[in-house]
Amino acid sequence: MKHLLAVLVMFCSAATIASAAPAAPAATAPAKGKPAEVDSLGLLEKAVARDSSKVDNLYRLGVMYLDRDRPAEAIVVLGKAYEKRPKDLKLLVNLGAAHDAHGHGETAQRLYREALEVSPRDSVASCRLASSLYAGGKQQEAVDLLRSVIQRSPASYCAYFTLGVAFADAGIYRDAIRMWQKVVELAPTSPEAISAQESITVLQKFVQ
Repeated sequence: MKHLLAVLVMFCSAATIASAAPAAPAATAPAKGKPAEVDSLGLLEKAVARDSSKVDNLYRLGVMYLDRDRPAEAIVVLGKAYEKRPKDLKLLVNLGAAHDAHGHGETAQRLYREALEVSPRDSVASCRLASSLYAGGKQQEAVDLLRSVIQRSPASYCAYFTLGVAFADAGIYRDAIRMWQKVVELAPTSPEAISAQESITVLQKFVQ
C-alpha cells in the first residue's frame, strides 16, 4: 500500500505539472535513428544557449526537464525565467514543482503561494500546494485547503484526486474510492482519471 501511495503522490505532481504546461514547440525532423523528443530538447537547449533572454523558451525548456525527471536543471532555467517574469502563474507553479521534485518543499510552497497571490482561485496551484504540504507533514492544513478548493470549485478534479491520496494514506479507503470516482466522473479522459480508476481497483480489494 505504501508503494501505491508513493506512486500516486508522484503522479499527482506530474499530472499537475502537465496541466500547467503549454505544448512543446514544433521541432524539425529528427536525425536518423534519433527520437523526436530528444531532438526537440536539443533544439531548445541550443536556442536557449544562443539567447537566454526569451522567457518562453526558458519556460518550455524547464518543463521539458521536468518531464524528463531533471529537476535541478529545470530549477536553473525556470529560475532565470522567474527573474524576468515573476508574476507568471504557470511559471510559478512549474518552478515550485521543480523545487518540490528536488526536495525543496518550503521553497516550493512559497512559490505556490506566490502563484495564488496572482490567481487566488487557481486550482492547479492550490492542489500543488496541498500536495507539498501533505508531503511535508502538514496533513490537516493540506486537507483543509483541498476541501476549500472543492467548495469554491466543485469541478476541480485535481483536488478530488489529491484528497483521495490523503484518504488512502490515512486508511480511509472507502472515502478515497469515492474521491477518485468523482475524478473519473468529472474528467474521464484525463491522466488523473486513468490513475484514479487503477487505484480504485486496487483499494476495492481492501474494502470487500
